[in-house]
Amino acid sequence: MMLAHRLAQGLARPLADDVLLPGDTSRPLPHTGPDLTPAAVLIAITARAAPGVLLTQRPASMRRHAGQIAFPGGRIDPGDDGPITAALREAEEEIGLARHHVTVIGATDQYSTGTGFDITPVIGIVPPDLPLTPNTAEVEDWFEVPLAYLLDPANHAPASTMWQGVRRDYFEIHWQTRRIWGATAGMIVNLARRMAP
Repeated sequence: MMLAHRLAQGLARPLADDVLLPGDTSRPLPHTGPDLTPAAVLIAITARAAPGVLLTQRPASMRRHAGQIAFPGGRIDPGDDGPITAALREAEEEIGLARHHVTVIGATDQYSTGTGFDITPVIGIVPPDLPLTPNTAEVEDWFEVPLAYLLDPANHAPASTMWQGVRRDYFEIHWQTRRIWGATAGMIVNLARRMAP
């Protein structure tokens, strides 16, 4: 499969340390460490002629990350056999994406957040147009964005804000009426830099 080969090549590319975003810049965080909670997300890419990426929108009623755009994912539980298992489990719980539908390409660059998570993105290919059923407690809506749009650096808008008295720099990606930003946009930017020609 051409898409799988291209993604695997991108994940295997050696890159200079300063090419990738290690995480949020709101406060100094180690790339990994005991003070961060391990988490994983699934970057599910649809196997169509023009591939897309599945994203979710959190309910506005959530205590944390209300209304934000995210990949399916969450904490790595003690019963999980690493980030890949966690990402597949979370995608199944959040949007009803059965793990047998996911062809896992591999895990990619970890991303540390200012809220204390060390996230491992897992790249997987899924069939298009699956009948997904969101868990309404965790997901208000889900949608698909063209992969080419997300990987285009022209769509990665730098932004900044003050958070807890510290300037935070991040990226925003606007798709139709949606605003993708923060850790989700950061992981997309990293994937784009890996997949760049």
